[in-house]
Amino acid sequence: MAQLKVGSIMNFRGLLKRSIKNAFLLLAMPVYACYWLLAIISGSDSAFQTFSQTLSLIPGKVGIYSRAAFYRLACPNTSDDISIGFLTVFSHRDTSIHRGVYIGPQCNIGKCTIGTNTLIGSGVHILSGSRQHEFSNIKIPIQDQGGRYKKIEIGENCWLGNQALVMEELKPHTIVAAGSVVTKPSNSGDILAGNPARLVKSRFASTDGVSAMKSDTGAL
Repeated sequence: MAQLKVGSIMNFRGLLKRSIKNAFLLLAMPVYACYWLLAIISGSDSAFQTFSQTLSLIPGKVGIYSRAAFYRLACPNTSDDISIGFLTVFSHRDTSIHRGVYIGPQCNIGKCTIGTNTLIGSGVHILSGSRQHEFSNIKIPIQDQGGRYKKIEIGENCWLGNQALVMEELKPHTIVAAGSVVTKPSNSGDILAGNPARLVKSRFASTDGVSAMKSDTGAL
């Protein structure tokens, strides 16, 4: 009987949360329409940055639901079952955020895909690759030499600690220690730390993969 009651409460909470998200999606549609009008004039990424910066200033739950709704509409293959913290901004519309992703406050997110249930701490920077600025010609200002943007893949169930900087892909189940700088791709289950980030150990080091993953997650 108690289990049935708990189940009913959980179902009610789920329905209530979904109803709130749907309401915010409706409220976000005029904002999304304004974004597209501005994008026609100023360019998609420029307009997107403007709206991202503005929405980042909304505090509390209202801000979390507002940002989730807008990014669900504006970004490809993005869920609204996400949490984006206060003062976190996105620089490219070509960013996909999957279900269950948590991004803490004061992050700067470049062009990337973030997999299901990944956790990103406060002040994390995800760059659009490491070649955004060329600098080979000493006679030409760096800002005039161009560069290229790379869409960074971050796998499911990763954990990026506070102030980490990522400019290469992270395979699923990767953990990046706080303050680390990722300059090379990881393998699944890697625990990385340092500047540049180096392998500390694998979450799959134990023969019992599930136990190893649980103990390593709790240890950091």
